[in-house]
Amino acid sequence: MHILRPQFRIEEERALAFAAGRGFGAIVAADERGPRASHVPFVILRRDDRVIVQLHLTARNRLVELVDGNRRFLLIVSGDDAYVSNDWYASRDNVSTWLYQAVHLSGVAYLRERDDNRAHGDALLAVSEARLPKQPWELTQMESTKRETMLASIRVIDLVVDEIEGQSKLNQHKSDEDHVAVANQLARGEETGSRRLAGKMRALRPGLGYDVEQ
Repeated sequence: MHILRPQFRIEEERALAFAAGRGFGAIVAADERGPRASHVPFVILRRDDRVIVQLHLTARNRLVELVDGNRRFLLIVSGDDAYVSNDWYASRDNVSTWLYQAVHLSGVAYLRERDDNRAHGDALLAVSEARLPKQPWELTQMESTKRETMLASIRVIDLVVDEIEGQSKLNQHKSDEDHVAVANQLARGEETGSRRLAGKMRALRPGLGYDVEQ
């Protein structure tokens, strides 16, 4: 879905909110040898009518060499995933599968000036620290020489997003009976991700006969 098409505005905003809530993904681009990837934290910014994913890499990362203002990059933001066994369904002869949520953000990438490194670091910390139940840690608390050395070792990149693709498989096309059966199985799982997916399935189709949560 392209962000300039009004009919997708709601879906795009949901996808961006999902990506912002995760705040971590894999950035991918290709050179003459093929695709390269790095796993990065990021923040999502709005400038005028543009969506910017701002991230950083170490200056020696080979992806930095590919940021030329022309090459397209892809950021993959993954959420929870869970395996579903075929005998979890209420009906027979279903195929075992994986449920998951993810968002793909793509566009052209640009290098920021090194003077922007500190502002990026502050913005990234503010978002990341806000997720924790404690007083936020800030760069001002770091020894100044070590802080400046660390900031000088990175390059900040703006990915100007022009395409947003939401990827979601939550048994949307199954019957209510199968949907409930799988959600109940996931809710009993030991993995937190499975239980979160169960909650999202229940939210997708509320009011059905789900097991009572313990």
